[in-house]
Amino acid sequence: MTHITTSIHSTKERPDVTEAEQEKAPDLAALEQEGEIAADYVEGLLDIADIDGDIDMDVEGDRALVSVVGVKGTDLVGQSGEILEALQELTRLAVHRQTGERSRLMLDVAGYREKRRAELSKLGTEVAETVRRNGEPKSLHPMTPFERKIVHDAVAAAGLRSESEGEEPHRFVVVLPV
Repeated sequence: MTHITTSIHSTKERPDVTEAEQEKAPDLAALEQEGEIAADYVEGLLDIADIDGDIDMDVEGDRALVSVVGVKGTDLVGQSGEILEALQELTRLAVHRQTGERSRLMLDVAGYREKRRAELSKLGTEVAETVRRNGEPKSLHPMTPFERKIVHDAVAAAGLRSESEGEEPHRFVVVLPV
């Protein structure tokens, strides 16, 4: 049996967000709708596969987040997240089919993306320090756009710059000296 939990964070409810930022904020109702469509789609997939799990929905920034929690094993994630990436794309297509709008929703299973985010942030910081010490650019292995963004952010936070090179699915990050 699947259970769906919703948690929405609106910029309109936050006093620390300026009026200009509120006007630029994405349409919360549209993101909530994306999350609901995605949750229903994922719930249907779980039922078909006879997999027990709960679904949490959230809106963070400009995207809907749908998380499958309480599942055992890595069957929905895959060895390097490739199954999760495929499920996310299928879910985005299901949302697009119903709304007619391109979706940027993020799908997570069993906290995989959060764990991966921590690993990649650490990698980006460590590689930035290595590049700073030896002054030589360093290329990393191919990554998904989600993974590259995390590394770029970590490198920037360390005070260096990075670029993405190559073509999908072999696109990778190069960390550059100052």
